[in-house]
Amino acid sequence: MALPLPDELSLLSGRFEARGEVEVWFSDELPEDLVELWPRLLESAEVTGLYPFICRRDDPYQVQDLSEVDAIRLDDVLAGDFVEYRRRRLPYWSNPAAGGDVLPDDDDPEDFGSWPHDPGPPFETWPGLAAGDPGTGAGVSAAEAGGWAVEELLGDEPFVHTCQLALVPARRSADVPAIVGWAAEAPVPLLCALLRSWEERFGARVVSGFGSALTVSVARPPLDVPHAEQLALEHVLSTADNIVDDPPTPFPEYANGLVGRHQWRFWWD
Repeated sequence: MALPLPDELSLLSGRFEARGEVEVWFSDELPEDLVELWPRLLESAEVTGLYPFICRRDDPYQVQDLSEVDAIRLDDVLAGDFVEYRRRRLPYWSNPAAGGDVLPDDDDPEDFGSWPHDPGPPFETWPGLAAGDPGTGAGVSAAEAGGWAVEELLGDEPFVHTCQLALVPARRSADVPAIVGWAAEAPVPLLCALLRSWEERFGARVVSGFGSALTVSVARPPLDVPHAEQLALEHVLSTADNIVDDPPTPFPEYANGLVGRHQWRFWWD
């Protein structure tokens, strides 16, 4: 059964469409006042259960079972993934001049050897999940950070103007990609497990998912480099291609860029 729309959208044209067992509302076009509207929609989602999401209504989709997300023990999974990631990358970190010839994984970029030297994460063993900000009120609200992320997205990403606004019935923002069926090469259950954890630790909220890119707003980003480095390793293990690899970015540079940053963007080629 479709939930009633928030009052803010009463004059906006759109329609409900079934995604699995739920009804998702899609606008016919993006609202002109989306930057101002977004914080109000995020705040009202706590009452209405309808989370805003920027996407393309006609993109292919594949609804995911949230029980697959529930089953993931994130720290254990990432610990195992880090062992495998380090095994594949260590030959390059140890001998960058050898380039891709020493990497056994066919999925690594063909021109890996010509990329700038990357020392990799400063961890020999899995350091555990990065600590979250305790949320003492010193930072900004999730709604405010969401508005900033939407404004940045609208200014920097020309293809966003081909999208629609969706309102997705969900218990939390982190589950939206699975419920709406955002389809990419991403491991969506693992990604949603990460998003749930980032939601709790950093005040993260999903903003958009179209094509192969996902955007997240962040109310409480890391404020120093050691904290950002631990978080950046989680970003790497999301498997997103743009983290370190595309464009080629040494791990320390990527981690430094997370300090104080209120928008995270991931894509899979």
